[in-house]
Amino acid sequence: MRRTSLDDADCPVARALDAVGDWWSLLIVRDAFFGLRRFGEFQKSLGMARNILTVRLRGLVESGILDAVPAADGGAYKEYLLTAKGRDLFPVLVALRQWGEAHQFPGEACRVELVDRDKGEPVQPLELHAADGRRLAGGDTMIRTRD
Repeated sequence: MRRTSLDDADCPVARALDAVGDWWSLLIVRDAFFGLRRFGEFQKSLGMARNILTVRLRGLVESGILDAVPAADGGAYKEYLLTAKGRDLFPVLVALRQWGEAHQFPGEACRVELVDRDKGEPVQPLELHAADGRRLAGGDTMIRTRD
C-alpha cells in the first residue's frame, strides 16, 4: 500500500503527521533528545534495520527536523542534530510519554520517569490553558476557520 501525502491538507494535525507520524521517526527524535547523534547509535538503541533507519533519517532531514552535519570529531561519518523545528517536538513527546505512563501500564508502574535535570523531581503533567489561564479539556475547544 502506497502512503498518501498529507502535505497539502488543511488540518495542521494531518500535516504534522505527514512529517513525523511514523513511530520509528518519533523514536529517532526521542533518542536525539537523549543525545544520540550517529547512525550506529540510533540503530543500536532502536534495533532497526539499516534500510528503514536510512529512510527515516532522510525523511527527518528533508522535513527540517534533523540536520545531517559532519561528525564533530572530524570523522567520515555524519551526525544528526535536532533543528529548532525538531526541538519544538519536545512537548509532543512529553505528551505522548505522559499519556503512555497513564494508560499503557495497567496494574504496574512505569519503570522510567521524566525528571527535571536540576531538581531531580518528576515533571508535572502537561495542561492546556485558555488565554485567561483556565484549564481546558477537549470539550472546551473547537476548530474555527480563519478568513
